[in-house]
Amino acid sequence: MVVDIGLDRADIEALRRRLSSGASDLAHRALNRSVRLAVTGLNKSGKTVFITSLIHHLSHGSQLPFFKVASEGRLVGAKIIPRAESELPEFRYREFAEKLTGRPPSWPEPTDRISEIRLAIRYRPGTMLRRRVTPLSTLYLDIIDYPGEWLLDLTLLDKSFEDWSQQVLELCKQEPRASLSKAWFDFLNSLDLTKTAEEETMQQAAVLYSEFLHRCKAGGLTLLQPGRFTMPGDLKNTPILGFCPLPPVAAPPERSFYSVMSQRYEAYKDRVVKRFYQEHFARFDRQIVLVDLLNILNRGYECFHDMRETLALTLESFSYGRSGLIRRLFRPRIDRVLFAAAKADHVAANQHHNLRLLLDQLISEAAEEVRFSGVEMDTMTLSSVKSTETVVTDHEGGKLSCVKGVPEGREREVLLFPGEIPETIPTPEDWVEDRFRFLSFQPPPVSEAPSRTLPHIRLDQALEFLLGDKLI
Repeated sequence: MVVDIGLDRADIEALRRRLSSGASDLAHRALNRSVRLAVTGLNKSGKTVFITSLIHHLSHGSQLPFFKVASEGRLVGAKIIPRAESELPEFRYREFAEKLTGRPPSWPEPTDRISEIRLAIRYRPGTMLRRRVTPLSTLYLDIIDYPGEWLLDLTLLDKSFEDWSQQVLELCKQEPRASLSKAWFDFLNSLDLTKTAEEETMQQAAVLYSEFLHRCKAGGLTLLQPGRFTMPGDLKNTPILGFCPLPPVAAPPERSFYSVMSQRYEAYKDRVVKRFYQEHFARFDRQIVLVDLLNILNRGYECFHDMRETLALTLESFSYGRSGLIRRLFRPRIDRVLFAAAKADHVAANQHHNLRLLLDQLISEAAEEVRFSGVEMDTMTLSSVKSTETVVTDHEGGKLSCVKGVPEGREREVLLFPGEIPETIPTPEDWVEDRFRFLSFQPPPVSEAPSRTLPHIRLDQALEFLLGDKLI
């Protein structure tokens, strides 16, 4: 008798890959001794620096006062463990660390595709009972770096080609997308979407749409789908990206331009989005999403509003709920999510509270749904590598909080007032007279001490939220 268990070829392949990752992973997961931490954020949000700094500080075990396993003296050390069975490229930690600790230091290049690195964290259990069982324990931490643009694509799984096209076309009615999409729209308007599809024409439409998305990205917009069009990774110049949204067509013929584009959209969902979900996203335990709010404030109201919609979609993407033993073994779920406003050192310390308030307000509605489902969620401001110092100066009879550092593109240290963060969501009028002009800074020289520890802001608090319960 043949039993249909509801698995298609993609499901079976994903299951095979998962099982082939090794029985040791399953054993560690069953004992809660393995954690898969996903790190994401839109391009240039600071993912590479965050992961590099995290590994650096776990290896050195210093300057982590709010990471309990370290502050209690229980952290023995951490080291990178090769993963021969992994199909993902390894995160290039040593290369990135050399840039940050070099003389002079420099920022590493942003990553544009998925990568992974495994750490073995050795620590002493925090209770007498656990210490009697084993004086030393090891937590295996898999850190997965992937583009935030890919995270947005998970919401496509519930959208038909018609629904997705309508969503994109509605966005394109408003500026700045209306102007940026003109070349693509002019080409679509010249086509009869009911005629038989021709490959050259479809590719031209896809290229024009991709160029439109890249113009949007260059202009600071973030709600860009499909994510692989701007961050293709290993899919660059492949046929799977040969489609674009289209105006609605009533009862299109089977081999028409519209029908073939719709089929390619569905193929993209099945072969790219669904595969990413099954092979990676569904296996994550913890997630941090880095957000560069300061850059978005610099960009203007339209980009800020676009980021708000992007963050709401990002929260929709998570698979929630605590896992029992069987689900922990085979279909683990993210049970802690941290949204972090990155690069907090670019403003004075007295503005960090407002920066967090602003992030909270941006995600408030969607965050309520996440918490209601039982997922622990938090927000904070942080700086993976602190490149400035806050200095309070006298100004017109009062006190002014400034930052001191070396701005990007300059050679000398400056003292400047970077501006203030609004306590509430800004209105369009708040962008007059260049109110928001936050600068970027070069990384600081690293201490001459043997440890050469990187300075940070609240990295230890992020570690405690993401990993603290696994290191008791």
